[in-house]
Amino acid sequence: MTPAFWGVVVGGSFAGGLLLVASRVLVIRRTQLAIRVLPYVRDLPQVGRVPALRVVSSSPSAAVAGVFGPVIRSAADLVEKVLGGARSIERRLQRARIDKTVHEFRIEQVVWGLVGFGVGAAYGLLKVLGGGINPVLALVICGLGFAAGVIARDNRLSSQATGRERQIVAEFPTVAELLALAVAAGESPVAALDRVVRRSNGELSADLADVLAKVRTGEPVSTAFDGLAASTGLPLVARFASGVAVAVERGTPLADVLHAQAADVREAGRRELIETGARKEVFMMAPVVFLVLPITIVFAFYPGAIGLSLTTP
Repeated sequence: MTPAFWGVVVGGSFAGGLLLVASRVLVIRRTQLAIRVLPYVRDLPQVGRVPALRVVSSSPSAAVAGVFGPVIRSAADLVEKVLGGARSIERRLQRARIDKTVHEFRIEQVVWGLVGFGVGAAYGLLKVLGGGINPVLALVICGLGFAAGVIARDNRLSSQATGRERQIVAEFPTVAELLALAVAAGESPVAALDRVVRRSNGELSADLADVLAKVRTGEPVSTAFDGLAASTGLPLVARFASGVAVAVERGTPLADVLHAQAADVREAGRRELIETGARKEVFMMAPVVFLVLPITIVFAFYPGAIGLSLTTP
C-alpha cells in the first residue's frame, strides 16, 4: 500500500466524520415547535390526538435512527426528485396493499441502496487492498451498487403488486360464486358480502372487507363498489364491482350477473392456460432436439460405425 492510498482513506474517513457531525449539529439547532409548546399544553386532554413528542428510547436502534434518520430522509427526498413517479409508486403500493406512503417507500429504497453500496464498497476495498483495481473504479462500483439497490426495491414492489393480483384472479371465481349463491338464497347484497367476507380468506376478501366497512359507515353500496372499481388494477375486478354497483342501483338480478362474471373469468383462465401451454411447448422442444435426439443418433449409428471400422481392411 502506498502512502497516497492511506492518505486518501484517512482523509475520506475524516471528511465523512465532519460531514456527519455538521449535519447532526444543524438538525439539533432547529428546535422543534412541539418542544417549545408542549410544556404549556401538557395538562390539556389528549382525546383524539396523538402526542407530538414521543418518549426517547435508549435502545441502539433508536439511537441509530436519531443520528442517521435526517440524512436518510434527505436522501429519500433526493431520490424522489431524481426518479419521480410518485403517482406510479402510490398506485403500486395500493395494488400490493402495502400501508406505506411514497416517502416511506423512498426511505426503503435508500436503505436498499445503502446495502448495495456496502456490498460494492466491500468488494472494491478487497480489490484495492489486493492491488487489482483502481480506487476511482471502486467508487464507480459503489455508485452502481447503490443504484442497483434502489432499482431492486422498485422491482420488488412491482413483483409484490403482480403476485397479489394473481392471487385475486385465482380467488375471484370462488368468491363470485359464493356471493351469487348467497344472493340467490334471498340475502341482500350487504348481508351476502358480510357472509362471504366472514367465510373466506384471501386478498380479494380483504378488498371486499374494506368495501363492507365503507358500507357500514354509511356509504352507499354502489358508491363503495365504484371506489373498488376505481382503485383496483385488474379489469375483471373493476367489471365485477361496476356490475354489482349497477345491479344495486337499477335492481337487476345480481345472482345472474355474478354467475356470468365467474364463468367469464374461468373461461379466460382456461384460455390463458392453453396459451401458456402452447408457448411452453416450444421450450420443451429444446431438450428433445439438443439432448435426446443427439444421444439417440449416437446410439443408433455408433455400433454400425464401429462394425465398419472393424471389418474394413
